[in-house]
Amino acid sequence: MEKRKELTVSAIENGTVIDHIPADSLFKVISTMQIETMDTTITIGNNLDSNRLGKKGIVKISDKYPSIEDMNKIALIAPTARINIIKDYKVSNKQKVEIPDNIVGMFKCMNPKCITNNEKMKTKFAVVEKNGNLQLKCHYCEKHTDQEHFETI
Repeated sequence: MEKRKELTVSAIENGTVIDHIPADSLFKVISTMQIETMDTTITIGNNLDSNRLGKKGIVKISDKYPSIEDMNKIALIAPTARINIIKDYKVSNKQKVEIPDNIVGMFKCMNPKCITNNEKMKTKFAVVEKNGNLQLKCHYCEKHTDQEHFETI
């Protein structure tokens, strides 16, 4: 007799589910959102089977809802992610993250000579490539940074 291989994760009453995260981006999402510092119930699943991605990650966060800045961060790291807002155990809002055109104060410029790395000022980037390998261009020094090299502030 073949045993079923299934893991049941309890539903959350209220909070956020971040789904369809590429498996190789899950821990970057967790780190960028500082999920490890939250004082609520968090469920994390990785390398789950996905028809769309092959393998995916998922994060369930009880009693917390993402800000616009959080959603922008997720979009930049995991552009395939979906945000589900849960209220009374039901999905009240479901949306795909969207990569913004401009990024302010989220990531460090990779140019050590950039003014933002030498003076107290917020970084500013224009998103110059959204499809494929995401590219940001620094407003001040014009250095391009790809998705693999994003470093959060």
